Amino acid sequence: MKIAIPTAGGVLCPHFGHCEKFAIVEVVDGTIAGINWIVPPPHEPGSLPKFLKENGADMIISGGMGWRAQQFFREFGVDVKTGAPSLEPGEVVNQYLAGTLVSGENLCDH
Repeated sequence: MKIAIPTAGGVLCPHFGHCEKFAIVEVVDGTIAGINWIVPPPHEPGSLPKFLKENGADMIISGGMGWRAQQFFREFGVDVKTGAPSLEPGEVVNQYLAGTLVSGENLCDH
């Protein structure tokens, strides 16, 4: 499984479309096997879901994401989790894997 985390300054960025880089966190047998950092293409509607799917993402964990973007991800078969806190990507994924990731409301309401 590969989980994409949008980041800015090394931590989860509150809105995936405004991130500097994506951390692609590879999970094998319930533990983090590695993290690959990738720079996204220019942000245009529908471009990031395709880009992340092409980079192997099965899931994205974000602070906030618009409903249209969530639909695009689902069309590509990528699961979406929103409302996550701004933590280091490895910590976000470890909390998700442990079932302790506290997520609030989607930080983007459009």
